[in-house]
Amino acid sequence: MEKIKITYTHDDSIARIFLDDGKGNVLDHVMMEELQGLLDSFTSKNNIKLIVFEGAGKHFSFGASVDEHKKEAAAAMLRSFHKLFFTLRDLSIPTVAKISGQCLGGGLELALMCSVMYGDKTAKLGQPEVVLGVFPPPASILLPEKIGLARAEEMLITGRSISADEAKTFGLLTEVFETKDDLEKGLNEWIEKNIVQKSAVALRYAVKAARVKFNHILSNFLPVLEAMYVKDLMETHDANEGINSFIEKRKPEWKNN
Repeated sequence: MEKIKITYTHDDSIARIFLDDGKGNVLDHVMMEELQGLLDSFTSKNNIKLIVFEGAGKHFSFGASVDEHKKEAAAAMLRSFHKLFFTLRDLSIPTVAKISGQCLGGGLELALMCSVMYGDKTAKLGQPEVVLGVFPPPASILLPEKIGLARAEEMLITGRSISADEAKTFGLLTEVFETKDDLEKGLNEWIEKNIVQKSAVALRYAVKAARVKFNHILSNFLPVLEAMYVKDLMETHDANEGINSFIEKRKPEWKNN
């Protein structure tokens, strides 16, 4: 695989997926296709008790490829990206996001889909899409479910990033560790204590039950927001201007339409 790495531990019951493109771990179409293929393969692996998502290097992920947000590519990009969320929903395997450094846009959305989010002090979490003139469909659903509408809406309309400590205060990060090494040690201890000794089937039913409302909301509203993005938002001047100005490294010229 070009852009993800996979290791298995604890008698192959723990799957650790590393986003790894050599820099910011951008979720482009290559990485999404590789993730989709790997997740699809888990449907026949009944022994998997936990999936851990983490970023190789200093950062979790800078998010989805801005180039692939262009009008002509947006529909295919969103379709592929959202398929990952529906696949994770159907697998019902417990998931952990292990976050260091930047966790932005689509990277944070992948983390939000996880059962548990752990981070270290370097973690910065944000949904900056509004700065580019667009919005994040999965985060618009998942973030309010995770931290409440008031906090989520403020993050979504400002596009600001929050620190690891603020994310823990919000209830977004379960635990914050001083260093990446401490994060690795703490996560391993949590896995040993809470996951390894349990039945894989019991864990999956625990996820299904805990997420009965969460999954209903995701399933019903993500297609609505995907259509809003592709059919309405991408027909506006400013959405296209925001994406193009970022790619061209210039200040956007908004027309407010």
